[in-house]
Amino acid sequence: MGFDVLLVEDSPGDIRLTQEAFRQANSNVRLHIAMDGVEALAFLAQEGDHAQAPRPDLILLDLNLPKKDGREVLRHIRGDERLKSIPTVILTTSDAASDINLSYSLQANSYLSKPVQLDKFQSVVWSINDFWFEHAKLPQAR
Repeated sequence: MGFDVLLVEDSPGDIRLTQEAFRQANSNVRLHIAMDGVEALAFLAQEGDHAQAPRPDLILLDLNLPKKDGREVLRHIRGDERLKSIPTVILTTSDAASDINLSYSLQANSYLSKPVQLDKFQSVVWSINDFWFEHAKLPQAR
C-alpha cells in the first residue's frame, strides 16, 4: 500500500529536501509536486495536465505561493465537499500568529514551521510520516 502526498511548495530547495526526507522515511510515499496555488487546485480537480492525478492522502501546503497563495488554496479545499476531508498540514516559514490563527480557523489539520537546519527539517518530515502514515487513520476517498 502506498500513500499519495501533494506537496504545494515553490522553493526548489525545499522540494528536494522533502523528497529526500520522504525517500528515507517511507518508500511507500509517492510525492506529487505543485509549485503554486493554481497548479495545486488543478491537481486536486484533476484538470489539464493533472487529469490522471490521484486523490492525495495528505496535503503539505506552503502559505507563501505565487499565483494563488496557500491561504486561498486552504479556503478552497475546505469549501469543496469532495476535498475537505483530505488532511492538510501547513508547512511554511511563517511564524506569524495571524497566519497560524487563520490557518486553524480555515481548518488546517496542523501548522508546522519549516526549520532552516537540514537535520531539523528532515526530523519534521519524519514526524509527519510517523504520525500520518504510521499512527493516524486516514479518511477514505468519497
